[in-house]
Amino acid sequence: MIARGLVSGAVGTAAMTASELLEMSASGRKPSTVPGQVGAHLLPGRDPDSTADAEALNTAVHWAHGITMGALRGVLDAAGLRGPTASAVHFALLWTGDATLYRALGIAELPWRWTAAELRADLGHKAVYATVTGLTYDALRARAEEAREVVRA
Repeated sequence: MIARGLVSGAVGTAAMTASELLEMSASGRKPSTVPGQVGAHLLPGRDPDSTADAEALNTAVHWAHGITMGALRGVLDAAGLRGPTASAVHFALLWTGDATLYRALGIAELPWRWTAAELRADLGHKAVYATVTGLTYDALRARAEEAREVVRA
């Protein structure tokens, strides 16, 4: 379940990255460095106030976070949550956890103080992530179940 979640998280991260690139192209918004800022706060020897450190870490932390948060989808499956319900819970846990972390590290204000554009972008991209991660997870789970049925037959 965890490995399936990690693979699904990678696919979800790819989809979220694509949605971010499309949205930035349409809106003119600059890329977020929040993942890199989180990394700079959490990794020894990095300066959280350094733009260079945040930019250097940004892509790696973005992908590592997305892939590892996919494992949470596997945990939800183990708890008996599947399909759209699991994806909705996954989204809620991911978004509130991220918003709480950003605030705790002093990277961002509380979400109700964000601009409408910031909130729309963050919610939208994380919804893409949770949806694609969930669809991928469910498809991989179904494939594994079918394979088990073939082996039993």
